[in-house]
Amino acid sequence: MSSLLVRAAALTNYSEVARAAGLDPVRMMFDAGISPSVLREPDLMIPVERYARLLQDSATRSGNETFGLSMAESRLLSNLGAVGMLIRDQETLRDSLVMLMRYQPKMNAAQSLAIEESGGRVIIREALIAGNANQPMRQRIELALGVMVRLIRQLIRPDWQPQRVCFEHPAPRDLSAHQRFFGPHVEFDCDFNGIVFGKADLDARNPWADPAMARYAQQLVDESVVPQQATMLEDVRRTILLLLPSGRCSVEQVADTLGVVCRTVQRRLADQGQSFSSVVNEIRMELATRYVTGSDRPLTEVATLLGFSAPSGFSRWYHAQFGCSPKESRTSTASGAAHRQKAPSGAGTA
Repeated sequence: MSSLLVRAAALTNYSEVARAAGLDPVRMMFDAGISPSVLREPDLMIPVERYARLLQDSATRSGNETFGLSMAESRLLSNLGAVGMLIRDQETLRDSLVMLMRYQPKMNAAQSLAIEESGGRVIIREALIAGNANQPMRQRIELALGVMVRLIRQLIRPDWQPQRVCFEHPAPRDLSAHQRFFGPHVEFDCDFNGIVFGKADLDARNPWADPAMARYAQQLVDESVVPQQATMLEDVRRTILLLLPSGRCSVEQVADTLGVVCRTVQRRLADQGQSFSSVVNEIRMELATRYVTGSDRPLTEVATLLGFSAPSGFSRWYHAQFGCSPKESRTSTASGAAHRQKAPSGAGTA
């Protein structure tokens, strides 16, 4: 599969945060395979694998667990370019989010948004495609949710706080940065990444909305934003990531979400040498690597996150893919990590 791309604007404020953390941003970007010149060209597209590597390496080398969140603190609607103008002048937050979801693939092909409403609550779910199955996702997802909260605050009010902010990854050693940014209700080790808030906020009127400006911005977006060469494969992958934990990830449901018929999905995937089941399997393998050997989540929970109705089905599938049970795989990984920690500093060197 060709590399997924993200706008260089996703690195807005990277240099400032890197320097504050004691890093050389130019050297860090070169090491990640990204030219520093892209910081002057926000509409250029860069490979998501290199973007993810830069964020993770920066967090690791600086020792700053909240590196991605620090980058989100100063984000503005204008960082979204023409799409930001369009979002700003919608009549409600709901309208703004609908526009954001429509143009999200043009800005970041490896990120998906979904809005769910239940009673008086709204959930904005964010799902990310990992460019590398072994690449930690913490920095990318914290940056993504941080940017979402910043955008909502610009559209509603500066002191807006969500009812809950949920992260799949474990809590950091120090929660103060998260609580200062999001408010007191931040939760970790959740079964999804997302933001929960009241439905009244979703439908509140935007007093600064300008319909005439919105029409102008729509024309500007259509003319200036280069159409994303997204394939059906990429659309299906993003949709599967969002639907898999719900247990409703059938080809019929994915087709309905994409607004097409099943035969269209199957035909377009076949044109790229893929089938629906092969794509589901590929994503499950990516997530299994992340959850089984990269976290301590209960394996029953991992089975659910991968869309299996029973742990036994998950175990059989895992053994067929990896040649051992999930428990054996986790034990082996833990044993290897313990061995490396106990090894003397000079072990393994010539």
